[in-house]
Amino acid sequence: MIAWLEAKRAKLYSQSNIIQNIIAGIVVAIVALPLSMAFSIASGATPQQGLYTAIVAAICISLFGGSRVQIGGPTGAFIVILAGITARYGITGLQIASLMAGCILVLMGLLRLGAVIKYIPETVIVGFTAGIAVIIFVGQWKYFFGLNVQTGNMPFYLQFLALVKSFSNLDVHTTLLGLVTLGILIFWPRQLKKIPAPLAGLVAATVLQTVFKFQSVATLGSTFGAFPRSLPTFHFLPIGFPEIASLMLPAFTIAMLGSIESLLSAVVADGMAGTRHHSNQELIGQGIANILSPLFGGFAATGAIARTATNIRNGGNCPIAGVTHSVVLCLIILLLAPLAANIPLCCLAAILFVVAYNMSEWRRFILLCRQSPSYDVLVLFVAFLLTVFVNLVVAVNIGIILATLIFMQRVSKTFVLEKHTSFIAHNNTSDCRKSITFDVNGPLFFGVVSLFEQTMESIHDEAAEVIFNMEAVPFIDGSGLITLQEVVASFRKKNVSVQFVGMNHRVEAKLRKSKVIT
Repeated sequence: MIAWLEAKRAKLYSQSNIIQNIIAGIVVAIVALPLSMAFSIASGATPQQGLYTAIVAAICISLFGGSRVQIGGPTGAFIVILAGITARYGITGLQIASLMAGCILVLMGLLRLGAVIKYIPETVIVGFTAGIAVIIFVGQWKYFFGLNVQTGNMPFYLQFLALVKSFSNLDVHTTLLGLVTLGILIFWPRQLKKIPAPLAGLVAATVLQTVFKFQSVATLGSTFGAFPRSLPTFHFLPIGFPEIASLMLPAFTIAMLGSIESLLSAVVADGMAGTRHHSNQELIGQGIANILSPLFGGFAATGAIARTATNIRNGGNCPIAGVTHSVVLCLIILLLAPLAANIPLCCLAAILFVVAYNMSEWRRFILLCRQSPSYDVLVLFVAFLLTVFVNLVVAVNIGIILATLIFMQRVSKTFVLEKHTSFIAHNNTSDCRKSITFDVNGPLFFGVVSLFEQTMESIHDEAAEVIFNMEAVPFIDGSGLITLQEVVASFRKKNVSVQFVGMNHRVEAKLRKSKVIT
């Protein structure tokens, strides 16, 4: 076994494989460049902070995460949450919340909670992901069409109405430049797959803006000033008890969404690369990334599905690819930063249009609507509508609660008590005692204890002996134990003999511990 592992490690870090991973890292960096800036601007940060996030997070996730091929950085799923935090607490508040989220993620990994994330229903995930896609799409209209409207921190429906009313004042040059970029993003992959479409669109729009110098087109330079030619540097954040208290909920939100996004990305990577990730270690790696990223000028990051898939498709199979991706982004900042001033914001908005389209997973959304039971469709639409019109935290919480309640209702319907009556002779006399056997089928938990109690009350005066056949009881919770204690005590007061048979070892251990049986 040890020899096999050594041989596999030698192959993984052979010269040819290292070169292959370096090439994959270069390609991923090219893809990450426009995405990182676009996600950062949409989150309320500056474009360079998005690049800093990609640089630091990718190194941390590659070196400390639970997947060899995961590429981390700012993602589209975070935009809605991060933009709201930035609008309310400023960029420093966002960075503090990101650091706190990193600590929560590390704790989740140490407590081995990685598997718990897997129990979030797909209807909830698809619902809130589609909702995020809608918000991102509508939120980019302002930049894509050059609309002069201030939406601020308005609710979604007010933002939508304000944007629609301002369409009569759209900027023609901005819109045409955005449409050119969008056309490249859509049709470029059909012709030239080796060059990433986002890079092609970014270069084309930037060249057009540089040549024609459209005065009405907003660019990175006109909006954010000169793009600094400097690498991320370490700085402390002003963290005190007031900041921790006020940012605790946003931090938990970032941690929750980050854990879902990163583990989903790791699962996708496993399917593509034939690997197997370690979910708890992945949470620890994501946590370290979110701790260090804000300390170096960035903000919250997670595993990025698109960049991870790009890494795998280009031959990346070890952490070298992720580290190379960060090194290449550093070189781009040092050597090409002045050229970023002419990048039009409408170009980045077009990139986010495509990201939102891919995030929406509308085909899966429709498939779930067609093939799922009505209660699952209800959960899907509740998660979607609450994400769009309220917020993501409420959507996920309500979606999970609703899905859990529906599941418990369905489980409770599988609980069946089968009653069998017999008579046994008493002390070799003609007197017969009535014996009732109950075959208990299904878990005895809080959702079915009311039915159990009602059934038991109906036979108090009928039997001299009650036997519970527990062969089909997989587990029993606290409510079930308390109910059994009360039922057994009530029977014994009436001199009714009670027996339990067929229990599995876990159920028997709980019954003995609670003194239901001795």
